[in-house]
Amino acid sequence: MISLGEAITHFAVDLFQQIRQSKEENIFYSPFSITSALAMTSLGAQGQTASEIEKVLHFNGITGSTRGGATNDPVEKSGNVHHQFQNLLTELKKPTDAYELKVANRLYAEKEFPFLQEYIDNVKKFYLASAESADFVHAAEKSRKMINSWVESQTNEKIKELFPENSIDSSTILVLVNAVYFKGKWLQEFKKENTVEEKFWLNKDTSKSVQMMKQTSRFNFTALQNMQVKILEIPYKGKELSMVVLLPDEVDGLQKLEDQLTAEKLIEWTSPQNMKEGLVDLHLPRFKVEESYDLKDTLTALGMVAAFNSADFSGMTGTRDLVVSKVVHKSFVEVNEEGTEATAATGISMTYSSGPYYDSFHCNHPFLFFIKHNKTNTILFYGRVSSP
Repeated sequence: MISLGEAITHFAVDLFQQIRQSKEENIFYSPFSITSALAMTSLGAQGQTASEIEKVLHFNGITGSTRGGATNDPVEKSGNVHHQFQNLLTELKKPTDAYELKVANRLYAEKEFPFLQEYIDNVKKFYLASAESADFVHAAEKSRKMINSWVESQTNEKIKELFPENSIDSSTILVLVNAVYFKGKWLQEFKKENTVEEKFWLNKDTSKSVQMMKQTSRFNFTALQNMQVKILEIPYKGKELSMVVLLPDEVDGLQKLEDQLTAEKLIEWTSPQNMKEGLVDLHLPRFKVEESYDLKDTLTALGMVAAFNSADFSGMTGTRDLVVSKVVHKSFVEVNEEGTEATAATGISMTYSSGPYYDSFHCNHPFLFFIKHNKTNTILFYGRVSSP
């Protein structure tokens, strides 16, 4: 049995292995956001539709995960995946002065379409989501703008146009949206006067100039000799969230790392017993990544097929007349001397030596990174920097 955090890690790696097949350069997305939006649909799914969504999200490995939607199952079983989501969202929404983390779920339902009250109630209960009515039939464009405007407001205006023009029309019945926004300062900020222009090697032959931030401090660190990769954890103020960076030893070592990357390895490599605190000379480039993804083909490739064609979402409506038409995701991250700003939205239509010894961790070639909530071990954001 696995936890919800582990399920999200499995999904994060599955998604990455799909996306990297078509994307050469930078990648950035929120596995947490995408999982949240899909989990809200699974709440109203039945039969094969439900089991496929659960399998893709690795919910079938979670204790007490129950299939079925609001009609025949009040999803009240303790330990159930939806209960775990309720606990996770409650934890993530706890007020703190250390960083800014906003998670918002919202459901827009066609006002003339009869959704089951149990479904609406369960989405509110487990996903802390508000339900709004929309007039897709007579005012699709106005509804699209209203949804995009809400996403923009929830992501500090970083995610604009989540749903592009013509992506919502009069046949749209239900739109589920998750937005997550994070802004945190490093526990130990980089001094701006130490930032210098340095080379970042895109491959063995090509480099570009980047603004390289530098600091020597104590970090949790490990070097995996067999994998030829170093891993470093950079905590944010409050230590509740961290960025974890996976840096291959070789300039062109990223492909080997990606080819061998699995969720099990990622969990094992970054576990507290494998990371030791030590003095590290860290070089990290400033970077900004913005990405958008249409996830329909990706999710289909992972095994979520029925939801898009022969779907059974009778747990939402009592009838089998709904299919998922679109799953869109947009993300943004900016890393600088002070800290990190990251946001995303998903819409569904080694040993420490006491001597003066430093481990060096110079991110001057392509690397992977993720941002996690430490207490729940949940990966909020995941990415690859090939060209800062």
